[in-house]
Amino acid sequence: MSRSFVCARRFLVLIQPTSLLLTLALATFFGSAAAHAQFGAPPAGTQVHDASALKPPAGAHVAIVEFEDMECPDCARANPLLKQAAANYKIPWVRHDFPLPMHAWSFNAAVNARWFDAAKGKAVGDEYRDQVFANQSSIYNPDQLRQFTEKFAQSHGIALPFAMDPQGKLASDVKADYALGQRVGIEHTPTIWVVTANSKGAPFVEVVDRSKLYQMIDQAIADTTPAKSPAKASVKKPAGN
Repeated sequence: MSRSFVCARRFLVLIQPTSLLLTLALATFFGSAAAHAQFGAPPAGTQVHDASALKPPAGAHVAIVEFEDMECPDCARANPLLKQAAANYKIPWVRHDFPLPMHAWSFNAAVNARWFDAAKGKAVGDEYRDQVFANQSSIYNPDQLRQFTEKFAQSHGIALPFAMDPQGKLASDVKADYALGQRVGIEHTPTIWVVTANSKGAPFVEVVDRSKLYQMIDQAIADTTPAKSPAKASVKKPAGN
């Protein structure tokens, strides 16, 4: 039995549906949705309701925008590809948190990453995210995540506080990212776009087939490269002037 189905099943017990028909309907919905979010192929494309987040940071013409869940296996598979593409093309990679409710430790991991962002800089926070994805299969619960986080901090000479988010500000930031994803129309993780500014083509294109990521970035760069001005023809002055 998959972990996703178990989580959905626990949710059904908590809400105590009043009819067998409703129970079966909810089980089918949550079981298929959870499996789809983690293991199934993504849909043909996301229906975007709010495109305000689908643009490059100020000063950039092309960027990768991703909504990720740090406990999602497919996010872990996509992570090295996106990191390499951003480095190869020297374009921003904007990572938004979208922790799925059925995952036991993904929300905590997002909070931890934001703590490293704030305490030691974005580079360390992103390295933490990358390391979580690389070691995802060995992190089974929040306690193991805490142990992993402590080892990561020790390897960087960082002393972790007893409470990483005592005021709940970082948790609020993660929730704000999740709400942003809902406004956009996110239905699965990872959801990835190549986004452009001042483009002759589409302002954003979802990366449904990741094997075409580089091709899509090439097209985005071509669409945002200004056309060269035609060379001015030289005018020959009449003789004697």
